[in-house]
Amino acid sequence: MTTSSQTKSHRDKWSAVKRGFMGECPHCGEGRMFHAYLKVCDACPACGEELHHQRADDAPPYMTIFVVGHIIGAGILFMDEHDLGVPDWVQGCGWALLTLVLSLWLLPRMKGALIGLQWALRMHGFGVGEESAPALPATAASPT
Repeated sequence: MTTSSQTKSHRDKWSAVKRGFMGECPHCGEGRMFHAYLKVCDACPACGEELHHQRADDAPPYMTIFVVGHIIGAGILFMDEHDLGVPDWVQGCGWALLTLVLSLWLLPRMKGALIGLQWALRMHGFGVGEESAPALPATAASPT
Protein backbone atom coordinates (compact mmCIF):
# COMPACT_ATOMS: atom_id res chain seq x y z
CA MET A 1 0.00 0.00 0.00
CA THR A 2 1.44 3.35 -0.99
CA THR A 3 0.69 6.53 0.87
CA SER A 4 -0.20 9.76 -0.84
CA SER A 5 3.18 11.26 0.10
CA GLN A 6 4.92 8.41 -1.75
CA THR A 7 2.90 8.86 -4.95
CA LYS A 8 3.28 12.64 -5.16
CA SER A 9 6.14 13.99 -7.21
CA HIS A 10 8.93 15.55 -5.21
CA ARG A 11 9.06 19.35 -5.11
CA ASP A 12 12.36 20.84 -3.99
CA LYS A 13 11.62 23.53 -1.40
CA TRP A 14 14.84 25.48 -1.79
CA SER A 15 14.73 25.76 -5.57
CA ALA A 16 11.06 26.81 -5.38
CA VAL A 17 11.88 29.47 -2.77
CA LYS A 18 14.86 30.67 -4.84
CA ARG A 19 12.77 30.84 -8.00
CA GLY A 20 10.02 32.68 -6.14
CA PHE A 21 12.55 35.13 -4.67
CA MET A 22 13.70 35.88 -8.21
CA GLY A 23 10.08 36.45 -9.29
CA GLU A 24 9.97 33.32 -11.44
CA CYS A 25 7.46 30.49 -11.55
CA PRO A 26 8.28 28.00 -8.77
CA HIS A 27 7.43 25.10 -11.10
CA CYS A 28 9.41 25.83 -14.26
CA GLY A 29 11.56 28.86 -13.40
CA GLU A 30 10.82 30.33 -16.83
CA GLY A 31 7.67 32.45 -16.55
CA ARG A 32 7.23 35.57 -14.45
CA MET A 33 5.27 35.24 -11.22
CA PHE A 34 4.13 38.87 -11.06
CA HIS A 35 2.43 40.95 -13.73
CA ALA A 36 2.56 44.08 -11.57
CA TYR A 37 4.60 45.12 -8.51
CA LEU A 38 2.83 42.71 -6.10
CA LYS A 39 0.06 41.31 -8.32
CA VAL A 40 0.54 37.58 -8.91
CA CYS A 41 -0.36 36.11 -12.30
CA ASP A 42 -3.24 33.64 -12.20
CA ALA A 43 -1.08 31.11 -14.05
CA CYS A 44 2.51 30.91 -15.28
CA PRO A 45 2.71 32.23 -18.84
CA ALA A 46 5.39 29.63 -19.70
CA CYS A 47 4.18 26.34 -18.20
CA GLY A 48 0.57 27.10 -17.23
CA GLU A 49 1.03 26.22 -13.53
CA GLU A 50 -1.82 27.83 -11.59
CA LEU A 51 -0.58 30.43 -9.11
CA HIS A 52 -3.91 31.89 -8.01
CA HIS A 53 -3.97 29.53 -5.00
CA GLN A 54 -1.39 31.59 -3.15
CA ARG A 55 -2.26 33.11 0.22
CA ALA A 56 0.69 35.32 1.08
CA ASP A 57 -1.45 37.77 3.10
CA ASP A 58 0.59 39.63 5.76
CA ALA A 59 3.66 37.39 5.97
CA PRO A 60 5.80 39.15 3.30
CA PRO A 61 5.53 42.59 4.94
CA TYR A 62 6.38 41.08 8.34
CA MET A 63 9.42 39.30 6.91
CA THR A 64 10.48 42.44 5.05
CA ILE A 65 10.21 44.59 8.18
CA PHE A 66 12.20 41.99 10.12
CA VAL A 67 15.07 41.86 7.60
CA VAL A 68 15.20 45.58 6.81
CA GLY A 69 14.96 46.46 10.51
CA HIS A 70 17.97 44.30 11.30
CA ILE A 71 20.01 45.74 8.43
CA ILE A 72 19.17 49.35 9.28
CA GLY A 73 19.54 48.78 13.03
CA ALA A 74 22.98 47.24 12.57
CA GLY A 75 24.01 50.11 10.32
CA ILE A 76 22.84 52.73 12.79
CA LEU A 77 24.66 50.98 15.64
CA PHE A 78 27.82 50.76 13.53
CA MET A 79 27.67 54.48 12.73
CA ASP A 80 27.09 55.24 16.41
CA GLU A 81 30.10 53.17 17.52
CA HIS A 82 32.46 54.53 14.85
CA ASP A 83 32.14 58.29 14.91
CA LEU A 84 32.76 59.09 11.25
CA GLY A 85 31.79 62.73 11.53
CA VAL A 86 28.59 62.41 9.48
CA PRO A 87 26.04 65.01 10.61
CA ASP A 88 22.88 63.68 12.25
CA TRP A 89 20.57 65.19 9.64
CA VAL A 90 22.50 63.45 6.83
CA GLN A 91 22.30 60.14 8.70
CA GLY A 92 18.59 60.60 9.31
CA CYS A 93 17.89 61.27 5.64
CA GLY A 94 20.22 58.49 4.51
CA TRP A 95 18.78 55.83 6.82
CA ALA A 96 15.22 56.81 5.93
CA LEU A 97 15.98 56.62 2.21
CA LEU A 98 17.81 53.31 2.59
CA THR A 99 14.90 51.91 4.61
CA LEU A 100 12.44 52.90 1.88
CA VAL A 101 14.57 51.53 -0.97
CA LEU A 102 15.34 48.24 0.81
CA SER A 103 11.69 47.73 1.75
CA LEU A 104 10.41 48.38 -1.78
CA TRP A 105 13.10 46.12 -3.28
CA LEU A 106 12.67 43.27 -0.81
CA LEU A 107 8.86 43.11 -0.48
CA PRO A 108 8.05 41.44 -3.85
CA ARG A 109 10.99 39.08 -3.37
CA MET A 110 9.72 37.97 0.04
CA LYS A 111 6.24 37.48 -1.41
CA GLY A 112 7.65 35.42 -4.27
CA ALA A 113 9.72 33.28 -1.91
CA LEU A 114 6.69 32.62 0.28
CA ILE A 115 4.56 31.65 -2.73
CA GLY A 116 7.36 29.34 -3.87
CA LEU A 117 7.38 27.68 -0.46
CA GLN A 118 3.59 27.33 -0.50
CA TRP A 119 3.83 25.70 -3.93
CA ALA A 120 6.57 23.28 -2.81
CA LEU A 121 4.61 22.26 0.29
CA ARG A 122 1.35 21.97 -1.69
CA MET A 123 -0.40 24.45 0.58
CA HIS A 124 -3.71 26.24 -0.17
CA GLY A 125 -4.62 24.13 -3.19
CA PHE A 126 -1.23 23.88 -4.90
CA GLY A 127 -1.03 20.27 -6.03
CA VAL A 128 -4.76 19.50 -5.95
CA GLY A 129 -5.69 17.22 -8.81
CA GLU A 130 -2.20 15.74 -9.27
CA GLU A 131 -3.50 12.32 -8.30
CA SER A 132 -6.65 10.88 -6.83
CA ALA A 133 -7.20 11.44 -3.15
CA PRO A 134 -6.27 8.51 -0.93
CA ALA A 135 -9.14 6.42 0.35
CA LEU A 136 -10.05 6.68 4.01
CA PRO A 137 -9.13 3.72 6.22
CA ALA A 138 -12.01 1.28 6.76
CA THR A 139 -12.32 2.22 10.44
CA ALA A 140 -12.66 5.91 9.67
CA ALA A 141 -15.10 5.38 6.79
CA SER A 142 -17.64 3.30 8.67
CA PRO A 143 -20.06 5.18 10.97
CA THR A 144 -20.05 4.12 14.60
